[in-house]
Amino acid sequence: MFIRSTRKLRLTNQGEQFLQHCKDALGILDNAYAELQNNDAELTGTIRMSAPSDLGRNCVLRWLDDFMQTHPTVDLHLHVSDGHVDLYGQQIDLALRYGSPKDSSLIALPIVLDNRPMLCASPAYLEKFGEPKTPQSLAEHNCLCLGHNDKYFSQWTFERSGKQASVAVSGNRRSKDGDVVRRWAIMGHGLALKSRLDIISDIKEGRLIEIKLGDWQVAPYPLYLICPERRLIDPLFNAVKEYLIDCVQNVLA
Repeated sequence: MFIRSTRKLRLTNQGEQFLQHCKDALGILDNAYAELQNNDAELTGTIRMSAPSDLGRNCVLRWLDDFMQTHPTVDLHLHVSDGHVDLYGQQIDLALRYGSPKDSSLIALPIVLDNRPMLCASPAYLEKFGEPKTPQSLAEHNCLCLGHNDKYFSQWTFERSGKQASVAVSGNRRSKDGDVVRRWAIMGHGLALKSRLDIISDIKEGRLIEIKLGDWQVAPYPLYLICPERRLIDPLFNAVKEYLIDCVQNVLA
């Protein structure tokens, strides 16, 4: 654990790792104690959150408005973008993100794991161009591609019984804003592959129709609440997390 000399003492690599684990454990205990002490206290503080464009504008905005009605001493800073913001550089404490986190240094807490993207189109589009029946038939349709950072997702992958089918799709519209892609789909401009959370209300109200390609499915697209540091997990963080889980469950019910 220690490396000694006649005049100095320092930790080994294993000692450094052990020290970090101890700090993390103490942080968890401090947060648990703070939550216990503040269980009946009014929540205060600022929610500095980033959310995907479609989910942020059409769901999270309304959810957090209701949360602030219940907790009037809470402030909100909401950043809406489909790009992964720099949590440190832009001083964001919480980020809702789709997909399994790739940065192991961040704290990732699941909001919903079994959220599968849906292939969808407007009734007008399907009436005019018909409904695809297999992944391969998507090549015959105008597909609305969503972009992220420097990449557009023009390869759509489906799975069935442990097998995958990956299809190159194309269309005359693409955007790096998920809300724009959803609106194009509603306007009848093509097929879209969208998170169930983003379009469930459009499906229920008939603006969009889910397209099922037999028993082919898209892999789950989980939603996580990301936090850059464990010390930020305080009573307000925990309250927001539990509230978001309830909101998502109500939407998907």
